[in-house]
Amino acid sequence: MTVRVGTSSWTDPTLLACGRFYPPSVRSAEDRLRFYASRFPLVEVDSSYYRLPSARIAHLWTQRTPADFVFHLKAFRLFTGHLTPVDALPADLATELDPAIRVVDYATLPGDLRDELWSRFLQGVEPLRQSGQLAAVHFQYAPRVRNDTAGRALVRECAQRMDEQAHAVEFRHRSWLDGRARPGTLDMLRELGAAHTVVDSPGGHVNSVPAVWAATRDDLAVVRLHGRNHAAWNRRGIAASSGRFIYEYTPAELEQIAEMVRRLTQAAARVHVLFNTNFEDQGMRNAAAFDATLGRRRQTA
Repeated sequence: MTVRVGTSSWTDPTLLACGRFYPPSVRSAEDRLRFYASRFPLVEVDSSYYRLPSARIAHLWTQRTPADFVFHLKAFRLFTGHLTPVDALPADLATELDPAIRVVDYATLPGDLRDELWSRFLQGVEPLRQSGQLAAVHFQYAPRVRNDTAGRALVRECAQRMDEQAHAVEFRHRSWLDGRARPGTLDMLRELGAAHTVVDSPGGHVNSVPAVWAATRDDLAVVRLHGRNHAAWNRRGIAASSGRFIYEYTPAELEQIAEMVRRLTQAAARVHVLFNTNFEDQGMRNAAAFDATLGRRRQTA
């Protein structure tokens, strides 16, 4: 399958509350994933961004989905430069820090704790890797991670930690992909074997990057769509992650994106398209509409 389309969540609270995607009889975690996998061939796991993934849960995911269903799994937020609450760490590791510390930064974390966190993260994703269903680990770098010496060192370290596991990189600070910096950033990703993530998001903000339709691996390109809700992008006080991503793509916008995805397939054998418009069932509706748009384009090609 050259192009796979999916969403960046299948259990967002607003999705479950709206009651439009899952039938009333689909209530358990197992049934929800099975139902989702019957509609889409790809999903992004966001829970691993907030806490380290569980190998037990990852194994259950492999049992609840078809063998050809694949996952993108977000890297733990501490690894990608996000300031992280101490209580998001495993309890036994948190006790090794000064009790007065409430928030930790990867840059200042003791090296032995870094190593142990990475070891546990990789153990947590191992069932997906073993089943062949881990398409990529997704590194969404914080806006505070800029295109400077420290930022490039962090991106390189994360790539080295991945060893031979495919991973994708998404930037959230314009310095990486603006103007003259763009070729150097793409060259760095190629060197590291990282898949560049094409981002569709509201433009004109320091914490949003332009959509750069380029592939840095010949076997995988990633497109991640956050919607174009300019008013909500940096609004304070929005509860949960879905609030800033309220957006329904128009047919014309989906047509334009489909054409760009088609061109991207000339550079990468597989293109994975993920809709991060997680409010209620917008992600599923956007993904289904986009998939239908791709289907129509194939029929007329």
